[in-house]
Amino acid sequence: MEISYKKLWKLLIDKDLKKKDLEEKAQISHYTMNKLVHGDNVTTDTLAKICKALDCKLDDIMEMTFEEDDNNGAL
Repeated sequence: MEISYKKLWKLLIDKDLKKKDLEEKAQISHYTMNKLVHGDNVTTDTLAKICKALDCKLDDIMEMTFEEDDNNGAL
């Protein structure tokens, strides 16, 4: 499974915001922002803060992709 935050970066561009603006608006640390930039795991609390700050839904900022080997063909 791979998490992509490309939608988040596009949304920031659309809203004319910088990553630093999001850090302040969502009250998340620079360390957490760095984890997002690198596609690392973050808490659901962090994702909720971002959604609240940007007035959006979770699927507006991220998406998950599954490779066939991830679940061995089972759902």
